[in-house]
Amino acid sequence: MLRPRRTLACLALLAASGCSGGDPAPQPAPTTAAAPTTPAPTHAPTHADPSAEPTGYAASSRPLTPAEQRRMRGVTWHPGCPVPLADLRVVRLTYRDFGGGRRTGRLVVHRDVVADVTRIFRRLWELDFPIRRMVPIEAYDGDDFASIEADNTSAFNCRAKTGSSSWSHHAYGRAIDLNPLENPYVYDGRRTSHERSIPYLDRARDRPGVLLAGGPVVAVFERAGWYWAGRWEEPTDYQHFSAMPDPAHGEGATR
Repeated sequence: MLRPRRTLACLALLAASGCSGGDPAPQPAPTTAAAPTTPAPTHAPTHADPSAEPTGYAASSRPLTPAEQRRMRGVTWHPGCPVPLADLRVVRLTYRDFGGGRRTGRLVVHRDVVADVTRIFRRLWELDFPIRRMVPIEAYDGDDFASIEADNTSAFNCRAKTGSSSWSHHAYGRAIDLNPLENPYVYDGRRTSHERSIPYLDRARDRPGVLLAGGPVVAVFERAGWYWAGRWEEPTDYQHFSAMPDPAHGEGATR
């Protein structure tokens, strides 16, 4: 009769503490702290914007394309010119306009002076020297007068010297006319063929785009071995720089 009582007692205690030989009561699963998470970036990593405007000076050169040669034939070049088209190069280079903006222009020059031109115009960029416009002169049908009226800086043009039958240094691709309205061709002492150049006959004033004896831009060209026609006595061609001496004006005797 004792066994039923023990059984009842065991059953009564089972819920509270279990009986010997029974399974322990299930325990709650242990809790662990959540692993720290790295916060998501508030913005994407920054990268260079491929569409951003370029800055600084840049220059490159290449041969004339067939299309460029076609545009030049019979306009700025023709059979009998002192250099073949194959010897000419298009130089693309950076310059500052009169508002301080960054522009890219083109000069057609002889391949022998490409390195000179690239270095010279880098210095003009560093000097903040402004240039009005720079496109090959075939844009004006090879008309030197029209190019000057547009204040266009240019180089190659197979033509004779002004007032002469001999080849201009431009016909060799070894001369550059820089800001021709601000730096006029002056003849008969004080005359110019371009009305807008009249204010610039006064060479005593230092103004934007003007080339002056003793000025930094003239010095850049002359250090590179180029000749400035602003030193000529008659006529005086303030816009004109050449890599070739002109014996008629006493150039080349000491160089």
